[in-house]
Amino acid sequence: MMNRRSFVAKTTLTGLAATVASGPLAMAQSRSVKRKMTINLVCGAIGVKASQERAIELAHEYGFESVEAHGPYLSSLGTKEMQSLKKDVRSKNLVWGTSGLTVDFRKDRETFENGLKELPQIASGLRRAGVKRVSTWLRPCHNDLTYNQNFKQHTERLRAVASILGDQGLRFGMEYVGTTTLLVSMKYPFVHTMAEALELANAIGTGNVGIVLDSWHWWQAGDSVADIEKLKNSDIVLVDLNDAPTGVEKQQQMDNRRELPVATGVIEVKGFLDALVKIGYDGPVRAEPFNQPLRNLDDAPACKATVDSIKKAFAMIG
Repeated sequence: MMNRRSFVAKTTLTGLAATVASGPLAMAQSRSVKRKMTINLVCGAIGVKASQERAIELAHEYGFESVEAHGPYLSSLGTKEMQSLKKDVRSKNLVWGTSGLTVDFRKDRETFENGLKELPQIASGLRRAGVKRVSTWLRPCHNDLTYNQNFKQHTERLRAVASILGDQGLRFGMEYVGTTTLLVSMKYPFVHTMAEALELANAIGTGNVGIVLDSWHWWQAGDSVADIEKLKNSDIVLVDLNDAPTGVEKQQQMDNRRELPVATGVIEVKGFLDALVKIGYDGPVRAEPFNQPLRNLDDAPACKATVDSIKKAFAMIG
């Protein structure tokens, strides 16, 4: 599976300590009656290396409400192993978040087709585990393909992906990347706004495709609270919640230099979350800060800093 960290350089951020030093966390210790969305643990996004079982343990221990599903691992489990794992998830009052798409659709056709061949087995494993959502991200530019050429290729390839996932009752979310400095890093721009991502989902046309809505890219793309309020719950498969460094012009922000939710207040999170509550969004919310100080922490403090930051953001709802 291709990770967006391979697309942007890793750099060091500052200000982690300020992220969770204060705030009305007590207001969000249990899931608010105003929200249906869940606090989701994605270990890789915060620098924690963990097996599926360990991720479940960490999610339970630190107060997350959902956990990322590891598709290849789940597809390898036999019936008894799967039953045991599902029982463990239920006993810890957790639900599944999303599973990252394992098919690399961005490279040459051979690479894409090889990944596609493996997808039915992985999708079946996700279904057996009770997972409902799969997600990926869209590169916002290309050196060789024009917008129309790239749109056609994405439509064809992701239609094949979405069809396989749909056969197993899985929804598929695509994250648009709005960071200006990435958009101009290659010759031809591509999908980088909410409207364009929705157009791509509509063109794919399988009925199970939506978007991954990241507060960072929503902000970078110039999308608005009103844009979110026009969506349906079914339009969103996953939400990412991040903040941005201070002292950097919006159009000069780097994709790999972010902060945990509400660390700086640069990105207006209250309106973002209130809009999600208004449309009844009921899926996972993860932090994906690309934050080196966070990634340098041991597992326990990294998980605690992350869950506390999301709880602090959720306490602002209403």
